[in-house]
Amino acid sequence: MTTATDTAQRTLVIERVFDAPPKLVFTAWSSPEHLVQWFGPTGFSLPTCEQDFREGGRYRFCMHSPEGSDHWVEGEYREISEYDRLVFTWTRSDDEPEPWVDNTVALTFEEVDGKTRMTMRHALFATEAYRNEHNGGWSECFDRLGAFLKNHEHA
Repeated sequence: MTTATDTAQRTLVIERVFDAPPKLVFTAWSSPEHLVQWFGPTGFSLPTCEQDFREGGRYRFCMHSPEGSDHWVEGEYREISEYDRLVFTWTRSDDEPEPWVDNTVALTFEEVDGKTRMTMRHALFATEAYRNEHNGGWSECFDRLGAFLKNHEHA
């Protein structure tokens, strides 16, 4: 049986405030031309960025590390509420026979004094260690998103 405490310990929640309106922050998630500029941890590139941005549509990304390893993630868009909410499945395989992470990411975008409070809930990880590993990756990714938004105020 899974308890509420166990669920909380295996759920990653990150909140960031970006100096950009929700429309711009949401749009950064909606097209490969934007994603390739910021998605992934520090130093990573996104050489494969396939995206069908619609409810029921799929995506498939390859995050290429500075050391030369590839990290594959794919999923399906479950909910798209323009400028407010985005929910997608997250399956990370890294060419393993079985996916080692298979869960859901939910993002909300809230306007606060001309800025955007973006809250991400990524659940449910198999272990706290997987959650912690993703915390570092997502945190670096959101640092890159913040820099992207500063350079694309009118994208």
